[in-house]
Amino acid sequence: MMNNGNEISHHTKLYGFIGEYAGQSSISATLNKLFKANNKDAMMIPMNIREDDFYFTIVNMKKSHVNGALIANEYAKNVVELLDEASEAVRISGICDIVLRDEQRLVGDLLGMRVLCDLLKERGCKKVALLGIGSRAKAFCYEAKEFEISYFYDELERLMAFVEEVGAKDADINRLADGMEVDLSSYDAVIDFSDFGTLSSIRKLSSLNLDMKQRKEFSPLKVRANELEASYLGFENILDELSIAVFDFFKQSGHLDHDKSDMRF
Repeated sequence: MMNNGNEISHHTKLYGFIGEYAGQSSISATLNKLFKANNKDAMMIPMNIREDDFYFTIVNMKKSHVNGALIANEYAKNVVELLDEASEAVRISGICDIVLRDEQRLVGDLLGMRVLCDLLKERGCKKVALLGIGSRAKAFCYEAKEFEISYFYDELERLMAFVEEVGAKDADINRLADGMEVDLSSYDAVIDFSDFGTLSSIRKLSSLNLDMKQRKEFSPLKVRANELEASYLGFENILDELSIAVFDFFKQSGHLDHDKSDMRF
């Protein structure tokens, strides 16, 4: 979706939202409204990219008119090997969700976890139950230094190795597996970055339950939250916060220095 004026000139800063089902998300429209409200000559375009075409798309961005891209969850790992430069968060976690083009170089960073942590702080959260040990869980731990985190997974040995890897001292580790009955209601938030197919072992959830899954992604947390009549927040529920963060990221990177009023055609 274009901005409200549907105006593109040779000055317009173009960005993409790259995902298999990018067109079904409202993130581009939300960000374009923000560009327009701030008089910025910039636009984000949803780019539906199949896995077979992802490598070609990213590599050719270096010589294209696209100045950067937001990367959907399904490609957050794939893009890392194509970067010319990466932030510490990307290097540690092995995933990247935002890319900027610097001439013919691609620079990657990780923005979504910062947005998530800021959201938790704004909601007054302190105690967090973290489900999973994968790359997104690792990325969350990198940003979430201010929270008291309890760690949950079905294999305790792998969970212990994970908490050691992320440098968690005196970590509260817990087993979460089929057949158990687990009460998470004492936590301020539940974050699910696991690979579980079901969360039926959870008997009670928190008042705030998030996994940042996009609309087309299967979310066992959403399923369980609906069953327990608990709150759930996915990617589409935090678009305002995420759009502001993306806007600020582009601005701080010097990409939005010129207003439309400054443009000469």
